[in-house]
Amino acid sequence: MSKAQISEIFQSIQGEGKYAGARQVFLRFFGCHMHCSWCDTPESIGDTTRNYKEMTLKEVVSQVKSLYKDCHSVSLTGGEPLLQVDFIAQLLPLMKKAKMPAYLETSGVLHKALSQVIKGVDVVSMDIKMPSSTGERAFWKEHEKFIDVILQNKKDFFIKAVVSSKTEKADILKAAKILSSKKKDALFILQPNTFDLGKGVVQKCDDFQRMCFKILPNTRVMPQMHKFMKIR
Repeated sequence: MSKAQISEIFQSIQGEGKYAGARQVFLRFFGCHMHCSWCDTPESIGDTTRNYKEMTLKEVVSQVKSLYKDCHSVSLTGGEPLLQVDFIAQLLPLMKKAKMPAYLETSGVLHKALSQVIKGVDVVSMDIKMPSSTGERAFWKEHEKFIDVILQNKKDFFIKAVVSSKTEKADILKAAKILSSKKKDALFILQPNTFDLGKGVVQKCDDFQRMCFKILPNTRVMPQMHKFMKIR
């Protein structure tokens, strides 16, 4: 019987991106292949603590259904949910049958895994992991292939880039140019790192947005609303 490592399942208000303000059930998968310096859910990575529950498909669907009333969709989040792609491939048809749209929150790197499940996904919230922000290596080629999979399947999507005190102009420009080359009117969200709000990141986002307008007209600056509301 297929099982997944699940950190938590709860209902709350989406605080990021295009659908900020929408009520969702959050299905948080445990485990991540990245170690972004600004990560706001380090407990889901698995380096220091390994607090998760192994759950079957039946258990996950039952718990999600019990929380779904008045919700817009189910956020498959993490961690990186696509690390457990086999489970998600079995989960998505059950969600569709129950009329619960799938909203995938992802690092935008695992394009091969995405291609296995994209047909069952309704919305993709994709990060662009800029090396100057994350402290990780660059993933530009992986991001390009990830966007290609989304566009080939004509899915609703937007791209988010976290701007920290260390984010470099060159990385923002590269991210904007990649996205513009794929879809000129794509939504590009610059998200100030909540932990760096006192370090000039809001002004940085303002400057970067004006710069991006020349490449991507639909560039917005949006903070993590749920952090200000002090909710999950």
